[in-house]
Amino acid sequence: MEGFNVREIPKLIAAVLIVFFSGAVGTLATLPQITTWYAALAKPSWTPPNDWFGPIWSTLYILIGIALFLVWRQGLDRRDVRFAIGIFAVQLVLNVLWSLVFFGLHSILGGFIIILVLWIAILANMIAFYVISKPAGLLFIPYLIWVSIASYLNYSVLLLN
Repeated sequence: MEGFNVREIPKLIAAVLIVFFSGAVGTLATLPQITTWYAALAKPSWTPPNDWFGPIWSTLYILIGIALFLVWRQGLDRRDVRFAIGIFAVQLVLNVLWSLVFFGLHSILGGFIIILVLWIAILANMIAFYVISKPAGLLFIPYLIWVSIASYLNYSVLLLN
């Protein structure tokens, strides 16, 4: 990271923890449903194994937490930084909301609608971050790819159930 200062470590840790905290909220709705409601749903043959989701999401959370840090470190006095972090907050809320709706409320259609809006928010976030910090924007690529796969999985589950 260009110009990284050891005094920025608390900000980096805070950025990653913000993302992991939101992920933990979604996990509370998700985990109890994996072996019960979700297990009973018809799913396409290409559905990733359940034990992939934890490591994948953890990796993505670290990447987008670092992206948040890279933008945040540019200074909240900048309007573009505040705007980009606002988009970040929206996509993070949508990420949690998807888990609450899909797993918590057992709403496959509701989850699909939310994940489509989430995908758009992630793309907007990626662009807003890229304008401020190219590495921050690029760190969103795996997240966008994974949510694209998850969107198609959500759609497939919707069709099959």
